[in-house]
Amino acid sequence: MIPVIFLALVVAVKVFKKTTPNGKITVYLGKRDFIDHLDHVDPIDGIIVVDNDYLKGRKVYGQVTTTYRYGREEDEVMGVKFSKEIVLAREQIVPPTHHGDDKMELTPVQDKLVKKLGPNAYPFTFKFPPASPCSVTLQPGEDDSSKPLGVEYTVKTFVGENSEDRGHKRSSVSLAIKKLQYAPPTRGRRLPSSLVSKGFTFSQGKINLEVTLDKEIYYHGEKLGANVTVNNNARKAVKNIKVYVVQHCEVTMVNAQFSRHVASLETREGCPITPGASFTKTFYLVPLASSNKDRRGIALDGYLKDDDVNLASSTLVAEGKAPSEAMGIVISYSLRVKLNCGTLGGELQTDVPFKLLHPAPGKGSVVVPIPRSPHGEGGHPVRGYLRPQLSTSRGRKVELLSLSQSQTGYLLGSGAAEAGAGGEKKSAMKKGKSQERSRYENSCYADDDEDNIVFEDFARLRLNEPDE
Repeated sequence: MIPVIFLALVVAVKVFKKTTPNGKITVYLGKRDFIDHLDHVDPIDGIIVVDNDYLKGRKVYGQVTTTYRYGREEDEVMGVKFSKEIVLAREQIVPPTHHGDDKMELTPVQDKLVKKLGPNAYPFTFKFPPASPCSVTLQPGEDDSSKPLGVEYTVKTFVGENSEDRGHKRSSVSLAIKKLQYAPPTRGRRLPSSLVSKGFTFSQGKINLEVTLDKEIYYHGEKLGANVTVNNNARKAVKNIKVYVVQHCEVTMVNAQFSRHVASLETREGCPITPGASFTKTFYLVPLASSNKDRRGIALDGYLKDDDVNLASSTLVAEGKAPSEAMGIVISYSLRVKLNCGTLGGELQTDVPFKLLHPAPGKGSVVVPIPRSPHGEGGHPVRGYLRPQLSTSRGRKVELLSLSQSQTGYLLGSGAAEAGAGGEKKSAMKKGKSQERSRYENSCYADDDEDNIVFEDFARLRLNEPDE
């Protein structure tokens, strides 16, 4: 008899939560990364839960702030500050100010949380202003102890008599969020290239260098291929070849610009390239944040202690706008190739610009199913066997998680996928499984919600919260 293997895939909506030190207020956010689509930005939607007897006439306010630090703390003397903190949005959340026709329209996640968390759950929504900069952190050096330079966003809720109250730390919650940009749906077919030549005094002929990339947009962690062609029509020889991936940063507040090499290689393969000779080779580089740890000035797209931190993405601007109109810290990348033509010949250099971005949601994602039987020992149902639900009509991004006894958080709802053996018994087995699954669902999931919600503590945040 061919054994039947069931594959359990839990389609879970991850919700992040954080509670005040006194335990009276809890804030829930559906995500920590908010995407700038150039024509609009994802709204910051969440839920706040307050104890019934805690407020006693006071109110709960929420606000979104951005901190733009463009200078070191140790250089701040005589009252001069090298950082700006701006409140982008602020409103009263509890008691709600929206009533009747002006009532807030809930997102699917908010609607699910309100139903799940009860009458003490209050929704809130904030919007990023147009042209707000993306989150960027400049990596400090090993000896730096001050706060890193960059652009950070924080969602804060506090209890007070009015919106101007600063609140107390024991009744306040600060949640660090990120504003990011994704690559466009299609990468295009244009291959960036550059062709430069170098002549020499008192010598005829030139050395021609042509560099062509295999694509214009690369995803983080992707291998970058550069085809290098050298034609030596001069009387000088090429001693070696250097290839770099260069990250360019522009700090708009102080109009400062600097560059850092985030990947490099040097080779003497095919060298010396003598007069009249040609050389062609494809070089591969992978720019990674993990290869640039503790290097001062490297721009990252997250916080320094993130396990999954990447190099900062290229800054995109809306159609019809110039790159110079971008705000905050503007990031761009280029591939630089240098030919060493000797002490007297100098160097021949060219830069080819490209973009380094995150892939759009759903592109390049891999689902790894985990085998699981629908029955435990003794034939008793196992809670980890769930129904299939790999997408939603709302187009909401979902995360596939496997159920296990060691998993932290609370799982609500159901969802699963199954796989069986093929062959002549396929149809009969499929029918039997359908009947068995139907009986199991009717007995175990009659009262379950449509979606799964995974509550995860916001404890992984590394932002230093102010001691207020």
